[in-house]
Amino acid sequence: MNPHHSHIARTRREFLTTSASGLGGIALGSMLSEDGVLNAATASQSEDFASLRPNHAPKAKACIFIFMAGAPSHIDLFDPKPKLNELHGQKLPKSILDKARFAFIKPDSAVLMGSPRTFTKHGNCGMEFSDLLPNLGSCADDLLMVRSMHSEEFNHHPGQLLMQCGVSRFGMPATGSWINYGLGSTSKNLPGYVVLTAGRGSSGGSSLWQSGFLPSNYSGVLFRNSGEPVLNLKNPNGLPSELQRAGLNALRDLNQRRYQEVHDPEIASRIANYELANRMQSAAPELVDLSGESQHTLDAYGVGRPEPKDANKRRGTLPGLQTYDTFAKNCLLARRLVERGVRFINIVHASWDQHSELNENHAYNAGAVDQPVAALIKDLKQRGMLDSTMVVWGAEFGRTPLGENRQGRNANTGRDHHPTAYTMLMAGGGLKGGQVHGKTDEIGWAIEDKPVHINDLHATLLHQFGLDHLKLTYRFQGRDFRLTDVGGNVMRDWIA
Repeated sequence: MNPHHSHIARTRREFLTTSASGLGGIALGSMLSEDGVLNAATASQSEDFASLRPNHAPKAKACIFIFMAGAPSHIDLFDPKPKLNELHGQKLPKSILDKARFAFIKPDSAVLMGSPRTFTKHGNCGMEFSDLLPNLGSCADDLLMVRSMHSEEFNHHPGQLLMQCGVSRFGMPATGSWINYGLGSTSKNLPGYVVLTAGRGSSGGSSLWQSGFLPSNYSGVLFRNSGEPVLNLKNPNGLPSELQRAGLNALRDLNQRRYQEVHDPEIASRIANYELANRMQSAAPELVDLSGESQHTLDAYGVGRPEPKDANKRRGTLPGLQTYDTFAKNCLLARRLVERGVRFINIVHASWDQHSELNENHAYNAGAVDQPVAALIKDLKQRGMLDSTMVVWGAEFGRTPLGENRQGRNANTGRDHHPTAYTMLMAGGGLKGGQVHGKTDEIGWAIEDKPVHINDLHATLLHQFGLDHLKLTYRFQGRDFRLTDVGGNVMRDWIA
């Protein structure tokens, strides 16, 4: 519906409240939200905020979602399968293969491929990790390992959209957008949703941090971890700050006049984005300046680590990229963003899509992420921030127990896409550490106990923020949408 027609269709009382106060009402709502009286997100939309306030006391204030785009192999990192090694080189029963869908594997000639990795129990809980992840293993007692994740998408971009946006369709809001819409941002000088990337880039690209049909001020903002944090943020040379301020005032006045005519909420978002960009000119450079961090902290995260000598051969990178150093900085920046009130941080690392040379490529990628992620969890805990900050580590799906056998590839050196069963890690944010949820069969093919769909993960994540996934909705094109679409259950036994 046209925003102007929608506005006219409102009741007389609503019309008087919104049109008479105009953007002044929005500004008032923003100030009231800072005092905890109104929800900032809904105040900016002049909607009934009561349905979007937290439904119960939240345990999480922020989330750092570390997205391993391309899909790591659960059976080489988290879910040891001795039986798979025993059956190496054998075929799966036809009854299983006939029901399976593959991206590239040729079922008729596919055989099982064991893992060369060794697994060790860690922590008091005895959680098992591959030898590729010794540092994450040292965090075992703070981690929730979910071995029974599953998805219905077996190609990367649809699977990544499902994980980030709740459905595998374009134009849907990402998780960080939904959380900031539901709760508003607690940061005055930085976006509520920030994205940091490392590696060669994900299949989904910027579609994974879009605001979709939500107002654009809820989109994820891509930050660079060196140089200018956000492109075109700083003033051009020779432009005094007072002249820029005058220009912003003029734009605000023009946008306000247009808003009073059509009452399009996107105009309010435009004004908010201009003002935020102005405040970010000092906040963003300070954020990425790591000179105030101790050398001990920098070393713990691995900032400044060199790339392995064979890095250019690995599929997780591109020539010239400093993935190891970049990912380490991203994890440290994530902690700094949480300290400054940012609600949702996506760290996107790609690519784990190992259809060949899995052992070598996974070793490269694991080496990039193991030390920084473990340092982030320990740093948050040491600073008393882990209880209120949820850390999530995972991907769009897992990898098959079968070896990759498509034409043109070295047979049985990689694994194909596997949405049927895979593993994710979580820590903090009011979740129980030191527990393993779910179980897969003896070869890591299917889930045997406590299956968890991606929408269940989303429902639980929202719950920890104090949001009921059934009530956090947005009306678009005649119906109410939500992050969990038509599914999702809160995983109560995850919660401390």
